[in-house]
Amino acid sequence: MPPTTTLDTLAAARDQLLVRRQRLVPEQLAELAAVPDSVVPSLAALAHEVRLDWCGDTVEIEGILSAKTGGCPEDCHFCAQSSRFDTPVLATPFLDTDQVLNAARETAALGASEFCIVLAVRGPDERIMRRLLDLVPLVHNATGLDVAVSAGILDQAQAQRLAAGGVHRYNHNLETARSFFPEIVTTHTWDERQETCRFVKEAGMELCCGVLLGMGETDAQRLELIAELAELAPAEVPVNFLDPRPGTPLSIRRPLRPLEAIRWIATFRLGLPDVILRYAGGRELTLRELQAMGMTAGINALIVGNYLTTLGRSPDADLTMLRDLGMPIGALSKVL
Repeated sequence: MPPTTTLDTLAAARDQLLVRRQRLVPEQLAELAAVPDSVVPSLAALAHEVRLDWCGDTVEIEGILSAKTGGCPEDCHFCAQSSRFDTPVLATPFLDTDQVLNAARETAALGASEFCIVLAVRGPDERIMRRLLDLVPLVHNATGLDVAVSAGILDQAQAQRLAAGGVHRYNHNLETARSFFPEIVTTHTWDERQETCRFVKEAGMELCCGVLLGMGETDAQRLELIAELAELAPAEVPVNFLDPRPGTPLSIRRPLRPLEAIRWIATFRLGLPDVILRYAGGRELTLRELQAMGMTAGINALIVGNYLTTLGRSPDADLTMLRDLGMPIGALSKVL
């Protein structure tokens, strides 16, 4: 792409998003995603402007807890918690109430506003539903945190019960584009995930619907995924980068290049200008020294501390990064 054409493309996108406040069409987003590496910092700068204009300068912090780890019957090829793969992750039962409350209190002490209880299950059975409905108000009342849940595939009645029980957000990731999904998961379908997302929104919870980049999908499939997310209109999109886990089918994959990760953070922001775009798993491995650049490429939320089965960097390092960048911490909801 000649430099003048690249500059024209950026200028046209800036005018459409910031002056006319109109969303980009797929053809525009594809042109932006294809800019040369040398232009990625300019793409990131535009995405940061869009984030500030559409969402403000606040950054939301969240802590997550793997409250029931391992032993999942699904075959998500990236996941060390699947019982179908020989990984170092052992199946453990649901943590007791005090363990969950202690983790939530630690999260609140960091200045977070959101706490997510995550379970490695296909979907919740009645015992798990009752436990969640007991835990959610306990956590909220003890800490003041908004409580999110990630417990797999829901039916409509379960979504309504969780909403009535005080769940603020429900996390259910699409992970990848519909066209690539069968290469990654065979035990359930992309459509089942999409249906759960619809049930979540219809029940009145905020939808947290994330992506996992670097599994072998093409650029065209990443753009397909952005379009699918735009149609679904979640409140939050966590951006995960593949951290190849030993024993999983995707252990042979290599992490994305740091600059390529920045390119796609920016592209997701430009394609989804009003979402909460959250740094999630794999950022430390993938971005290395460019994590602060990601915060100026469209990110406006982050998970602090550890992830489900992998360690993150220290919360103090993230809090220092936000102070250095002059980014205030607070709660966010999608701009409607």
